[in-house]
Amino acid sequence: MPHPIAITAAVWLTLAAGSAAQSPDVPRTSSGRPDLSGTYDIATLTGMERAESFGELMTLPADAAALFAERARQAAEFAARPSDPNRGAPPVGGSRDSGNAFWIDPGRGAFQIDGQWRTSILVDPPNGRYPPRVTDAPRRNRAQRRQFDGTAGWLESGLDAPGPYDNMEQLTYAERCLSMGSSADPPMLPSLANNYKRIVQSEDTIMILAETVHDARIIRMNAEHDPPEIRKWLGDSIGWWEDDTLVVETTNFVDDPLFREGTGSMTVGEWFWFDSTNTLIYTFEVRDPTVWTAPFTGEYAWPHSQNKLYEFACHEGNYPLAGIMKGARFLEAEFRGEAPTGIENPTR
Repeated sequence: MPHPIAITAAVWLTLAAGSAAQSPDVPRTSSGRPDLSGTYDIATLTGMERAESFGELMTLPADAAALFAERARQAAEFAARPSDPNRGAPPVGGSRDSGNAFWIDPGRGAFQIDGQWRTSILVDPPNGRYPPRVTDAPRRNRAQRRQFDGTAGWLESGLDAPGPYDNMEQLTYAERCLSMGSSADPPMLPSLANNYKRIVQSEDTIMILAETVHDARIIRMNAEHDPPEIRKWLGDSIGWWEDDTLVVETTNFVDDPLFREGTGSMTVGEWFWFDSTNTLIYTFEVRDPTVWTAPFTGEYAWPHSQNKLYEFACHEGNYPLAGIMKGARFLEAEFRGEAPTGIENPTR
């Protein structure tokens, strides 16, 4: 049996509140455990961090939450407006004002826990923001590139100088269709679209399928962690039950995990329990002493959904990745005065 993970006082308070609100009518397996199986739509407009203007205000009044949702609805309606068929070419460098946001579905408003509208997913520190970073802690999983000016400027130091597009593994996880954020890798967070989760539960294994980007996370129940030298894309997750709460601990992350701020030293604790028969509450605590000076805790609601989770075929349709690499080769050829086919440019 795994050793219980250490959690902050804020998490204990959250768990106590969740347990008190638990319904005796939650679905259960034949062994009497809560049955988490099903599909959940975790989309929410509530951000990970709280706006600084809210201070330590963790909840919103109902009228403020309604206004927040209405403004979000209007913004989404404006972004999804039909494009002008007679519009001209976009300006140099492109434009964000495309009016083509049909694929974005971040939710319709804030989420509720115990009938209260939350101002952030993070609840500890009390200001709802990340704790201070360790001095000189690296920022990982971010593209280290100069401002792109439409040329192969990285060759200014030499025609064979290394550049930011020399191989595909230099590109971000999103560009490579490996991840659009921390959707399957704990802590599991909402994103701009495709926010469904599918849970399949058995007595010794729990699987969580993330729609974005179709990763299947496996939680081994009542098990021991793999040796620390075995590193996994989604970490090594083991779980156990504490009354009606599923507790999960994840370690053994790769050096650059999907949670963009963390490292391979990260440990994530998670708690799942039913607030009602239709809503799962998800609480997490992240510890990484190489990045943050203190742990932090977050939680948000996972409403049950009758919708189906469809295939997120990002790899199969990832033509932009080939375009990025091919475009870089064309720019390098142009910078060197060569034809894009590799034949020397006679005008050089």
